[in-house]
Amino acid sequence: MTPLHYARAADVGEAVRLGSAPATAYLGGGTNLIDLMRETVSNPKALVDVTGLSDAIDETDGGGLMIGAAVRNTALAEHRAIRTRYPVLSRAILAGASPQIRNMATVGGNLLQRTRCTYFYDTEGSRCNKRTPGNGCDAQSGFNRIHAILGASDACVATHPSDMAVALAALDAVVHVRGVNGIRTLPFVELHRLPGDQPEIDTTLASGDLITAIELPALPFAAHSTYRKVRDRASYAFALVSVAAALQVEDGHIADIRVAFGGVAHKPWRARTLEAALHGSPVSEAAFRDAAAAEFAEARPLRDNGFKIELATRTLVAVLGDLAGATS
Repeated sequence: MTPLHYARAADVGEAVRLGSAPATAYLGGGTNLIDLMRETVSNPKALVDVTGLSDAIDETDGGGLMIGAAVRNTALAEHRAIRTRYPVLSRAILAGASPQIRNMATVGGNLLQRTRCTYFYDTEGSRCNKRTPGNGCDAQSGFNRIHAILGASDACVATHPSDMAVALAALDAVVHVRGVNGIRTLPFVELHRLPGDQPEIDTTLASGDLITAIELPALPFAAHSTYRKVRDRASYAFALVSVAAALQVEDGHIADIRVAFGGVAHKPWRARTLEAALHGSPVSEAAFRDAAAAEFAEARPLRDNGFKIELATRTLVAVLGDLAGATS
């Protein structure tokens, strides 16, 4: 048996002090971390339990919402303000995992879950640079149907598994962090990183940093938002492609838009090129398709996943068409 030290933090300050020690991990719901430990992908020497430290959902002075990192996924999805003002987030959460896992999983843990790449989990028979830097990437020439088509590198083609994170990327969320050097915030789209030549580093967080909250800014047209996930089976499957979108239409033209894709990159993919192409344009399938083509112009599909470009385009067209009809 591997010795493991466990401590339950009394407050955020104590959590950061304990969590900054070498080989220490924060424990929320444990729905991903325990799996990683069981498969010997992750081998922390100590766990700091942070459940209950920040589990409130409060209104902000600016009209948005502050979501504590320890809020359970189910509680967030069912919160009235989320369902009415940010339905894309509620629907993204409900599209993920199972009710039992959502009841356990926390917001912070969901955002920090690691890839479900088969080669990453295969510690005995596969090479993986994310698991063992410099070892190689068997996904490049292996079965790569679920892997990235955007932002990948020669070192890693894994995708980020979170549904919630895709919605937060579309909503311009802000991450609140407490670390050994104090408190700071960063745009949600800067939390996760592309693999480059260091795919073992998933985020821009420093050692010991603890996510304490996610802030949703006031975004009135986010009430007209949705999330659609395309997967191999109806439940408990990760996205082949997903789309989170919010749309504001005025006089038949797109006045404002937010779009993010899941299942296509190492991080939730905010579609800035697509948004710019559609801003001010007439609502039409042709415009949606042209904007998608611009967004995926730099895509680098692998042997088994070239279908994702057309699948993402069709999903986008369907989502924006539904939203445009609902807002007109």
